[in-house]
Amino acid sequence: MYVCSCFGVTEQQVKDHAAAGARTPRQIASASKAGTDCGGCVRTIQAMLGRGSCPRRELLDSKQTPAAAAGSAPVSDPAAAFPEAA
Repeated sequence: MYVCSCFGVTEQQVKDHAAAGARTPRQIASASKAGTDCGGCVRTIQAMLGRGSCPRRELLDSKQTPAAAAGSAPVSDPAAAFPEAA
């Protein structure tokens, strides 16, 4: 099955590059050009590499905000943080 139709890169080719040491979509792109044209296959490549989610986002989500650390609830409505402006 094709992963990247722009450059004709197959699922097996992505697996072969991963077995040869490619660990990120950028490394797969360097080896095969997959993901460098329209970008539609990047998420599929991430999933194949076991990187289906965004590690940076997970890291940010796992950190506490200063308000949460102080014991107050995070503000979901920005206008609520400044009632005098409303």
